[in-house]
Amino acid sequence: MKYQVWAPHARRQVEVEVDGQRHPLTAEQGGWWRGEAPAQGDYGFRLDGGQLLPDPRSPRQPHGPDGPSRAVDHAAFRWSETGWRGRALPGSVVYELHVGTFTPAGTFDGAIERLDHLVELGIDFVELLPVCPFPGRHGWGYDGVSLWAVHEPYGGPDGLKRFVDAAHRKGLGVILDVVHNHLGPSGNYLPQFGPYFTDRHQTPWGSAVNLDAPGSDEVRAYLIGSALAWLRDYRIDGLRLDAVHALVDDRAVHFLEELSSAVVSLAAATGRPLFLIGESDLNNPRHTDPVRSGGYGLTAQWSDDFHHALHAAVTGESKGYYADFGADPTAALARTLTRGWFHDGTWSSFRERHHGRPFPAVPAHRLLGYAQTHDQVGNRAIGDRLTLDQLALTAPLVLTSPFTPMLFMGEEWGASTPWQYFTDHTDPDLAEAVRQGRRREFAAYGWTAEEVPDPQAPATVLSSTLDWTEPRSGRHAELLDWYRRLIRLRREYPELTDGDLSAVRVDTGPSELTVHRGRLRITVNFADKPTELPPGRPVAHWGELTAHTLGARSCVISEG
Repeated sequence: MKYQVWAPHARRQVEVEVDGQRHPLTAEQGGWWRGEAPAQGDYGFRLDGGQLLPDPRSPRQPHGPDGPSRAVDHAAFRWSETGWRGRALPGSVVYELHVGTFTPAGTFDGAIERLDHLVELGIDFVELLPVCPFPGRHGWGYDGVSLWAVHEPYGGPDGLKRFVDAAHRKGLGVILDVVHNHLGPSGNYLPQFGPYFTDRHQTPWGSAVNLDAPGSDEVRAYLIGSALAWLRDYRIDGLRLDAVHALVDDRAVHFLEELSSAVVSLAAATGRPLFLIGESDLNNPRHTDPVRSGGYGLTAQWSDDFHHALHAAVTGESKGYYADFGADPTAALARTLTRGWFHDGTWSSFRERHHGRPFPAVPAHRLLGYAQTHDQVGNRAIGDRLTLDQLALTAPLVLTSPFTPMLFMGEEWGASTPWQYFTDHTDPDLAEAVRQGRRREFAAYGWTAEEVPDPQAPATVLSSTLDWTEPRSGRHAELLDWYRRLIRLRREYPELTDGDLSAVRVDTGPSELTVHRGRLRITVNFADKPTELPPGRPVAHWGELTAHTLGARSCVISEG
């Protein structure tokens, strides 16, 4: 069997060790080492006689991030859904889920058993949080390593393929969250092989991934190869790129542009509409501008401005980054619904500078709109979600917006379970550092150490796991029905999937807001007292509705 590895940091020799037997590799141009070994089994590389290291391009880590690698024959998997031709992102509804806490099983197979729930809800795409290997069993996945492999406790490579296959059979596309801006910290052996990171730039996680310093050609090829492998070998339909603002690149052709071009080529070769979604807090339309126009060519990007305005409107919070939105939340909502971003070159009191630039006159499906995400829930001190009553008001604005709507798992029934920050680090020093760091972070906001959940405690991940008895009863079932009705309306009225921001008109009052979307008017009363009922024939409503008034903290969607 042939083996190869890019290891320019090796000074004398590189050996591949297969099932305990070492075999020397030959140095070739550009820092590559290649050779053959008679055996096929678990393997790793030794640089200059050092410790056994997993393959940077390992397709499988059966013993975890620190163990040896194992080959995967992707052609051996028997796909049952051979007619899937993909689906485009515009007009779709996305559902973000974390495999480890979506079901008590915490596996791909466990998640498959709940796909019918998503179909009945009206979902088009399931977005999986990162699935690359990370230490222990439980974690968010944003500290993953081995960017070509799948976390074994979730079900490994075949488990992910079974999930994608089952989703496609039910008409659901699959989006995968990938992290290119940092790795580890535990289990990250890339620096021993080559210049995967550079001190030329610094990020919140330390030295930046090397996208523009010497050796960056191979690093970029490594990341792009990983991205294409998910889309090709696992038949994923699109990728969500974590924190693309931390992908610092001073080269003339930005990494994102190169990645987008590679995905376009693969889409043409496969005949499927593959796409990329970026997470960025820059409010920069360049991310989604076409490459031919000097942009990076991403299909869409997350829009935290819309989230912040919604959150401020239903909670009254005005601290931290909500300060810019809390003074007049209905006006902030009106601005985002008609202009895409709240900060489009305006002053940001939170940043103490001007921020963003105007969103262009293009379809607003390029922005994802949401009331909750894993970040906006999990990065709160106790992982608390919006309440059922609050979600009843945010849902109609999300699901009738000109944006691409996205829900966070359990939101549709007002899950009472929090979603907290949890880890399972096997290194005791790292585990303690994470625990104390979390406590220090929130101490500045008045939280005591006892109030902040211990990330390493089994109870933290257990309390964050969805309770699937909830959506079958009481007000949880009522809210679930409300979400289903709203998504059906989105299908029935074409104007609700129209991304033309110039066609959106918003009227605001002291605490109520009416969004005009073609034939429909969506009125939300955020106040604790009734307001006058808008004219027209109600087609859906939540809360009190009489012949003349809309009740406190209620919503009505009217036609005419």
